[in-house]
Amino acid sequence: VQLQVSGGGLVQAGGSLRLSCAASGRTFSHYAMGWFRQAPGKERERVAAISRSGSYTIYAESVKGRFSISRDNAKNTVYLQMNSLKPEDTAIYYCAAGSNTNWLGVVDGNEYDYWGQGTLVTVSS
Repeated sequence: VQLQVSGGGLVQAGGSLRLSCAASGRTFSHYAMGWFRQAPGKERERVAAISRSGSYTIYAESVKGRFSISRDNAKNTVYLQMNSLKPEDTAIYYCAAGSNTNWLGVVDGNEYDYWGQGTLVTVSS
């Protein structure tokens, strides 16, 4: 699976951005998807994850209520809608695809099979 991420950029605190991750190469609906981020000097963290059908989602505590993950299997795309952005959301954001899911239908931790290139999100104060 090839993953192409787009939608990063510079935004003021309180603003919104939507990231997209377009998949190609294999059947998109066979994969659970996730969004990760890595800030300078920090470890990569999972921001959100979604099951194959989109029926189950999970979020990091730091983004709950502000970020929303969704997918459109007809368009082979997963999205991350980011609202009420804070300077601490500044990071490189990555999407990932995985086939080894748990009983909830999402991939555990960072055990994904395929990774997209990152896109930089910068939130100014």
